[in-house]
Amino acid sequence: MTRAASKTDAPSSHDDVPAHRAEHCGPEEHARRLREVTISDEQLERAASIFRAAGELARLKLLYRLCDGEWCVTELADAAGVGLSTVSQQLRLLRAERIVMRRRAGKHIFYSLADTHVSDLIKSAIEHASEPRAHGKDESD
Repeated sequence: MTRAASKTDAPSSHDDVPAHRAEHCGPEEHARRLREVTISDEQLERAASIFRAAGELARLKLLYRLCDGEWCVTELADAAGVGLSTVSQQLRLLRAERIVMRRRAGKHIFYSLADTHVSDLIKSAIEHASEPRAHGKDESD
């Protein structure tokens, strides 16, 4: 949604910054934001590893299925139309990144998402991907 510029709109020195944010940009705001940064490079690297693991189409499909709850390896392989060894290898990688967890019941191994953070992340990514492409897109792109 675009709006026509009015004669009262002043040109901004921060073209990409919304007007309500540009008003707060200054040395005090910069210093405040720097103090608020509490995330370590280790945490960011861990998050990047999670995105890399979930970023492959076949693994993302597995994760999306697991958003509905626990599945056994055989069910996952059948749903994906691939062999057990392929699914097992994908799940092994996801488990190594602590994205999924497993439970053994007799001869069956059941997989589920590690926690609600993973479910929220997968569902949010898919929801975001479902939005119209122009949503929030910079017109210069």
